[in-house]
Amino acid sequence: MKLYLTSIVLALTASANVAFAQLRANNAISTNITGQSAFIDASANGFSNGANNGKGLAFPRTDLTVFTFVTGTTSNFNFPTAYDGMVVYNSKTGTTPATGSGIGGQSVTPGFYYFSNPTGGSANAYATSTGQWLPFNASTKENILTTETVTNRQVNSAQIYGIKGTFAANGTTTAVTIPAPAGITAMYGITIYKAGTNTVYSRELYSYDTSTGAAVTGSPSMSVVYPNGTYDYVLEYLK
Repeated sequence: MKLYLTSIVLALTASANVAFAQLRANNAISTNITGQSAFIDASANGFSNGANNGKGLAFPRTDLTVFTFVTGTTSNFNFPTAYDGMVVYNSKTGTTPATGSGIGGQSVTPGFYYFSNPTGGSANAYATSTGQWLPFNASTKENILTTETVTNRQVNSAQIYGIKGTFAANGTTTAVTIPAPAGITAMYGITIYKAGTNTVYSRELYSYDTSTGAAVTGSPSMSVVYPNGTYDYVLEYLK
């Protein structure tokens, strides 16, 4: 309790001195931060009359192929967003570490990335493990992993998750097993591929039990026996 009270006193003392300060740019300070939407204004306009003398913001370079978060969880006092929206400039090509909070096995190339972790708030104990690194042009690209992947999409403000895997069909029955991801409440969609290829076999199942993973192959109107073999799938779901 003493720690929290001390922190509050320090914060109030600091705010009394700097609450109306706003960093404008090189040694120029605005005192009207309460009347502005930006908390930092580093724009070049007004600081140089030369067309070639504008200022840029240089981001620190980060190697996402070795980067891991210091801790897997944050707190209400320390990054309550669980780093959602954090921006880095990645300097290397490769994959993110197989172990580490929210970053396992993702392919990355040099460029700007942001940490997408929309569900990393209090409902998930401020966990970074629910997020992933996305390139700035990721609006149309997703990399579904064999572990739960947070997609770029929502339905009625509900987050859509994705996971990939395989299932076996014996060629004699419509019943197959597709493991139900933890916390699934409804299947949003499924894409089934011929094993080891990117050739789509089907985008539908006759039925799917979200509690047991029991599935029936086929379309919504007719169950179908899949030929004997192994099939890859991408399952999209809600929690």
